[in-house]
Amino acid sequence: MPATFHIVLCEPEIPPNTGNIIRLCANTGSMLHLIHPLGFTLDDKKMKRAGLDYHEFASVQEYQDFEDFLNRSPASRMFAVETCGTRNYHEVNYQLGDAFLFGSETKGLSKTALDKMPEEQIVKIPMQKNIRSLNLSNSVAVVLYEAWRQSGFIMESVQ
Repeated sequence: MPATFHIVLCEPEIPPNTGNIIRLCANTGSMLHLIHPLGFTLDDKKMKRAGLDYHEFASVQEYQDFEDFLNRSPASRMFAVETCGTRNYHEVNYQLGDAFLFGSETKGLSKTALDKMPEEQIVKIPMQKNIRSLNLSNSVAVVLYEAWRQSGFIMESVQ
């Protein structure tokens, strides 16, 4: 079956965040896409501990770089989630198969990646002023669950 949604992490740095996102993807039927370079190896103990035993239930695809992802992406549409977005994430009508692109924990998305996105497909999560960002795995959960809610919590599996 196809994935409900696609979570794309561009150069993630912190293993427990990716482990948490693996668990989130397994629980929502979403596919995880990891764009290199990664700040860890996929067998990192901290990442595996955060993902518990959900690794076997999640589908994870790796890419050499952002261009490789763009060339091979199975997603129907893509939305970048970044603090510079002009629309709040909940103002979009999501569709099954959409992809959500997130940048690294310390740098966010690169200008190169953002320049490839139409402005209306760059969304943000509202936050208090003068606060940098939410934790990556929390941000993914907020956006993914809104998209999944809009789809009626369709239960599909990526296995």
